[in-house]
Amino acid sequence: MAAEAGLKPEQVLELIPQQAPFRFIDELLELDDEHAVGSYTFRADEFFYRGHFPDEPITPGVILLETMCQTGVVALGIYLLSLELPLEQLSGYKTLFTDATVEFSDIVKPNDRVIVRAHKEFWRRLKLRSRVELIRGDGRLVAHGTVSGIGVKRP
Repeated sequence: MAAEAGLKPEQVLELIPQQAPFRFIDELLELDDEHAVGSYTFRADEFFYRGHFPDEPITPGVILLETMCQTGVVALGIYLLSLELPLEQLSGYKTLFTDATVEFSDIVKPNDRVIVRAHKEFWRRLKLRSRVELIRGDGRLVAHGTVSGIGVKRP
């Protein structure tokens, strides 16, 4: 029997499989069956800043993409799946990234806080596509586009 109501944001955070040093969600600020809003602060000691770039570190685009996917596909996907399956079955699925179309318009530096806003475009047969925006703490748009993933049952 599936859950009557979706999980609370803190329950979804507990179920996200990505962990340090590859977890880019500190908090889920909003979460329902249509959207998710997450935040993350890029700490100055993140492993990737040592090489990107040593004299003037900026967050790599692939890390920003991962940040958008963790909120817009993984967290939102866990929430949507929780509407269909009981809690004890959720850990039997993993979310795999499938595709993205993203445009970058600014940078993120160490100690910057970002907000990811994700809006569900579709959810069917465990496939999720979301429109995403990544906004720096000062309100500037850093990136926007679509991200997609699919839930797969673990063997």
